[in-house]
Amino acid sequence: MSSAAAPMAGPLMPYVDGFAAVLAAQGYAAGTVVLYRQHVGHLSRWLETRAFGADVLGEGLIEEFLVERHAKGRQTRLRVGSFASLLAYLRGVGVIGLPEQAPVGEVDALLLRFAGYLAKERGLAQSTVSLRMQLVRPFLVGLTDRGGLDLPSLTAEDVTAFIVAESKVRPASVPPTVTALRSLLRLLHVEGLVSAGLASAVPAANSRRLAGLPKALPAEQVAAMLAICDRDTAVGRRNLAILTLLARLGLRSGEVARLRLEHIDWRRGEVMVMGKGSRYERLPLPGDAGGAIVAYLKDGRQAGAHREVFLSARGPYRPMSPDAISNVAAAAARKAGLGIVRGHRLRHSAATAMLAAGGSLTEIGQVLRHQHTATTAIYAKVDIAGLRRVARPWPTPEAAA
Repeated sequence: MSSAAAPMAGPLMPYVDGFAAVLAAQGYAAGTVVLYRQHVGHLSRWLETRAFGADVLGEGLIEEFLVERHAKGRQTRLRVGSFASLLAYLRGVGVIGLPEQAPVGEVDALLLRFAGYLAKERGLAQSTVSLRMQLVRPFLVGLTDRGGLDLPSLTAEDVTAFIVAESKVRPASVPPTVTALRSLLRLLHVEGLVSAGLASAVPAANSRRLAGLPKALPAEQVAAMLAICDRDTAVGRRNLAILTLLARLGLRSGEVARLRLEHIDWRRGEVMVMGKGSRYERLPLPGDAGGAIVAYLKDGRQAGAHREVFLSARGPYRPMSPDAISNVAAAAARKAGLGIVRGHRLRHSAATAMLAAGGSLTEIGQVLRHQHTATTAIYAKVDIAGLRRVARPWPTPEAAA
């Protein structure tokens, strides 16, 4: 597409300046805003030639526009999704209505109720809610193969058969599937759709989640990941703050993503962390972590309406997702030559570092905010000095004499 700006014409002309202003306010680069104006100009003139007004614009018309451009030999990377921001803007100013929602089937309707139950009643994080919905969907779809979602006729044999089948196809997913299915059956019992005993009919899964050793990084490798951050760039300062929180406080990626400006108490040197179950807990903010955050806030973070601490590096400046936070750790490890490392490895590293510094398992559990002491107990396996103190000597004939 030519970079020269074509004269604006057509039904979208009254809205292009406002749309461009919104893009600029969201942090889009000036050159990107110019390209968007050009795309909107081509679309507007196409609508004018067909006597369409702006009020009828939608994904269908945009697809026709792109197909016709391609048929004329116009090489472009534009897709229907490229105009999503334009459609959102036009909906926001009342030019076009909301898209029609597809009819919701009985399985999807039940999954939506299940999601609401997990989020509101159980207080689970959105990522956990999405995972559990995904895990129970095959179970519900399988029930519809018998002619409909006849929940009152559901039996313990149906539940057991599904778990057994899953164990043969996806054995690694059986433990979380068991948990998800029990949650669903409890909801269905509360709604009066199944008997009370079905949740207990779900077979127990042999979970080896705590069977191995924590996959922690040595202190020198954690230091290498921090050192790889370029403190002279905005991205480097942001990434250093993220990695320091992961490595020093053992925060989860989602907890770092949810951290907001008002969660940091600079006077007390504390940070409020929203963990599992939407529970807030105060943690001391280490000096190096606080210093890294200050450096990012002063010279790196784009000002805007968002209150989340960590924003994307390029416009539109939006809060980072948990996956994006974990990807920061992965990229730093890759640059440091450490292979594949995700955010949770730094959580293990924080725990083992506290243990090496003389911290007790109770203290580690408090910092990591474990709900069960058994979860923290896995770190006892890497406490070599502690294990030596409680280990009994190997029996020998001399000792037995």
